[in-house]
Amino acid sequence: MEKKFNDSFLKACLGEKHDRVPVWYMRQAGRSQPEYRKIKETHSLFEITHDPELCAYVTKLPVDQYDNDAAILYKDIMTPLPAIGVDVEIKSGIGPVIDNPIQSKADVEKLGEITPEQDVPYVLETIKLLRQQLSVPLISFAGAPFTLASYMLEGGPSKNYNKVKAFMYGQPDAWFLLMDKLADTTISYVKSQIKAGAQAIQIFDSWVGTLNLADYRKYVKPVMNRIFTELRGEGVPLIMFGVGASHLANEWNELPLDVVGLDWRLSIDEARARGIQKTVQGNLDPAILLSDWSVIEAKTKEILDQGMKSPNFIFNLGHGVTPDVNPDTLRKLTAFVHDYSQNK
Repeated sequence: MEKKFNDSFLKACLGEKHDRVPVWYMRQAGRSQPEYRKIKETHSLFEITHDPELCAYVTKLPVDQYDNDAAILYKDIMTPLPAIGVDVEIKSGIGPVIDNPIQSKADVEKLGEITPEQDVPYVLETIKLLRQQLSVPLISFAGAPFTLASYMLEGGPSKNYNKVKAFMYGQPDAWFLLMDKLADTTISYVKSQIKAGAQAIQIFDSWVGTLNLADYRKYVKPVMNRIFTELRGEGVPLIMFGVGASHLANEWNELPLDVVGLDWRLSIDEARARGIQKTVQGNLDPAILLSDWSVIEAKTKEILDQGMKSPNFIFNLGHGVTPDVNPDTLRKLTAFVHDYSQNK
């Protein structure tokens, strides 16, 4: 018997009535799962994402194991960059590494355009496969221009983003050109994923919290407004998320999107008190998942009691699942959120 489609996540995104608080976890696919680790013994991230059947299996695995209310496509935010001329390698234990970092406006001008159907057909094929296999909504995603630019300018992960800021302040014309080119890439890439069947989109601006409020408004917010305005007409919920960016939550609330993702630094009650009335998503500190169950349950109850004051709430972590989390903990946590919110 075919499983009934579970649309509680989509309803929560839009603030519509639903039976229980929906749950999904950032980085729920892979990392802590033994089945995934077994695959990683013989396959790189690149190889998994370029094999639609294998990638669909990895994406679907946490939904089957944890009873989550949404799947998020297994891929990396760097996926579209090779198509525009950025040579990026995902190095184990380090992350994305770029050997030819951008240094000038001339470097920005050399960047090309993405044609998703030709450049990332494996992503689109995986989405189509998953739409046939899933009984929950499929979230896909893209990296925001600032976060993509941070890798392209630093050459890899950074602790201080000094090169990014120096470029932004010192070469503003080149900066805004880079933002526009990356916005064009993001819009085209996301639209192709929606056309293939993605039912919600999360934009990860993982490292934008390094900017202060005034700089965000000047150097980043205009391009984010353009991206979300362009995607608004595609008819799927749009989610924004960053880490250490609580001071920017109200800026996101002003963008034409549906869901404001919160990390653990800003409570849901505080976000609501600030005037954020859109759906909020979050925000259990992933480190708490390594504690005893009594601690996890107590912290989760606090979040649920705040979030459930409104139907505009999705339970998630405040960042991604870490590799040392026991999959049984995530299964138990999902069941607890479902039970607690149904019986409250």
